[in-house]
Amino acid sequence: MDYVSGKLMRRNYTWLLACAFSIASLLPLAAAAQNNPSADSAATPKTAQSNRVRIEVVGGDADAPVENASVYLKYVEERKLRKDKKVELNVKTNREGVAHVPDAPLGKVLIQVIAEGWKTYGKWIEITDPRQTVKVKLEKPPRWY
Repeated sequence: MDYVSGKLMRRNYTWLLACAFSIASLLPLAAAAQNNPSADSAATPKTAQSNRVRIEVVGGDADAPVENASVYLKYVEERKLRKDKKVELNVKTNREGVAHVPDAPLGKVLIQVIAEGWKTYGKWIEITDPRQTVKVKLEKPPRWY
């Protein structure tokens, strides 16, 4: 073996050793990173449900819950550089007449409720609390003769 080929083999060998040591030093960090998300996942559901507005829809004289009503939340998202963005959220009520709006904005919003057999409801409401409950009472439409 000549001098040049021996020098190249030693260079490849030292490069291989350097890669092996760097991988071996990173393995404990990767194992620790895999264990930490389980601890963080317990904290994430609390923050995910922190901003949730509850809208209760009842109707008539008996205040019966209105199911399958469409609830629209409309608001304006203000921007500094561009034109303000109009945002609309649509949710439906469950059997108890309750609709949950996730990630609802704080501030002034327009709440519109549309249900079959009931008069349409619309009102501007100020949302001040991220866990606020809004009660909506629908009325029967006028009779046509």
